[in-house]
Order: sequence, then C-alpha cells, then structure tokens
Amino acid sequence: MPLESHHAPAQGGTDTDRGPQNGAKAEVNGHTCIYMDGYWIKYYEPPPESLQAKKALIEALTRRLFNHVEHGINIPGIRLAEARAAYERETDPERKRVNGAMLAGALFNRATTIFTKLVELQADGVEVEPDDALMQECGDYLLEALELGRLVRHRGGDEGIDELWGEPFKAFSQPIATFYQSRYVKIAQTMRDIDRITATIAATFAGSTQLPAIQPLLHELAESAKRKTETLRTDPVIFSVWPAFVVASDKLRRMQPHLPPAPTLREIHEAQEGNRILKVGTALVSHIVRARVPMPKSTRELIDQCDRFRRTFLDPQGGPGEPPSGAAQAGSMAGEPPAR
Repeated sequence: MPLESHHAPAQGGTDTDRGPQNGAKAEVNGHTCIYMDGYWIKYYEPPPESLQAKKALIEALTRRLFNHVEHGINIPGIRLAEARAAYERETDPERKRVNGAMLAGALFNRATTIFTKLVELQADGVEVEPDDALMQECGDYLLEALELGRLVRHRGGDEGIDELWGEPFKAFSQPIATFYQSRYVKIAQTMRDIDRITATIAATFAGSTQLPAIQPLLHELAESAKRKTETLRTDPVIFSVWPAFVVASDKLRRMQPHLPPAPTLREIHEAQEGNRILKVGTALVSHIVRARVPMPKSTRELIDQCDRFRRTFLDPQGGPGEPPSGAAQAGSMAGEPPAR
C-alpha cells in the first residue's frame, strides 16, 4: 500500500495571508485532519464527556505508560504504603531513584482504582460531584505520581518521558475534548522530531560511497513513522499502517555498508560506526513512534553522534570547531518541518 503524505488541505481552514492556523480542520487525502504546528494530522472525534469515558481514557493512558517505561515499577495500588515506606527509608541515590519509580507506579494504580470505583458508584445511581473527597484524593495521587515521574526511565534507555506521566493527570483534570486537543500538539512535536532525525541521518550519509541508496529508505521510514504516530490502534487502517512502519524499519536495520574488496582499517571503522548509527537511529524513531511523544535527550545525542561521524569520516578537512555541513544543515532545517 503506498504511503500517504499530508500536504496542503483540499478545502477550507486557511487564512490567505498566514496559511492554516492551529486547530483548523480540512479534508486531506480523503481524511478529516487537524492542522497543528506545521502538520496536518488525522483527526478523531473525542468521546462525549462522562466519568465512564474518563475512566476508559485514564486506564488506556496508564497501560500505555507502563508499556514504555522500565520494568518492575507497575506496583499494585494496594501496596502503596509499602512502596512509600521503602522510598522514604532508602538512602542510596541510585536505589532511591528506582524506589521512587516504583512509588510513582503504585500511586498511578491507586488513583486508577479509586476512579474505577467512583464510576461504578455513578453507574449505580450515586451522584459523584467534582469536589468529592475521593475525587480530590485521586487527583492528589496522580499529581504526586507526575512529580515522581522524572525519576523513571524509558524502557529503551536512560531517558525519561515525562509527557506520559502527565497525560493521565491531564485526562483526569481536563475536559476530554481539551485533552484530545493537547494530544495533537504532542503528535506534531513527535512528527517534527521524526523529520529531524531522518533528515539528520540523510545529511550525515550524503555523499557516502558505503551507503549510497539510503535516502529512499529514510523517506519511507519518515512517512510510515508519521502515519503510525497519527493513527489510533482502534482505527481499522492500523492493519496497513503498522506493517508499513515495521517493514520500513526492518529495511534500514538490515542495510549493510558496501566495502571495497580490500578495505582499509579506516573504511572498516567507518562501516562499523555507520551501521551503529543506523541501528540507533532506527530504534530511536521506533521508541518515539510507539510512545507518540518526543525524546529530546536521545534525539540530541543521536545528532551529536552524526556530527562526529561525518566530521571523522566524510569531512576530514573540517576543524574541531566546525560543524559538519550536512548534519548541521539538517538540524537547522528541523525547526521548519514539511507539511504533511
């Protein structure tokens, strides 16, 4: 199935002088899309406001959170007191970080349990007011978990993804429609970083004799990654969107640099480093796409690696203070993402 790329809108939603405004909606490639920070993103109608809908949303966000963070912190809410006591008595800084992550998990699960019980009471005809004591307690737990979320690492490395810890609290404290709108901002930021990463890798290997055919594969990865980022798992098109992204990722991971029959040590080193950058970059795009949030620390580190690679192997004439022309250009262009 050919990849779809969102470009200019087919109709409406624009200002002739300034172009599309954030929040504008239009039909793009047969889909209703919303414009946000340079991107047309597939639009989903939010569910009607209700405690039942909030419960389902918070449960989904909590599952998503634990799916992307380090192992061992999905502590049942019933063990909250144990988790808090362990965190408070731990003195070793590294172990205390892990205990703090476990406490955050227990706080989230306790909040979800309370909210579930409130929804069950409402279903039985009991009125639950916004200022109910249990509602306040639920919000307090979520807020404390958000504060501890900075201690938690992403499953793929040492970076935290604070946005995921904030989402359940936002879903609890905001109208559902407002929460959905905030998600489009994050999706646009995620698409921007996907473009930034793939453009940087493309510029890094521009002119490389070892990876001459990489540009089309990077374009395929970027387009399939952005389409996956905007698509909900419940959307029927996921059965074509997810395979397209997996195949695009696999193609890059399997790509091997071309070496001459009798390579020099420098050429072998270049091939090894180039192969490592491809694997790290592809894995980073995959982490970002699955979490649907930016990972700025990892992105900066990858761009630095690309700078060093090009400076070492493809721009040997550059001095230690000069940025490599291709990668630097990609980084500067990243602030102006292409509309899709």
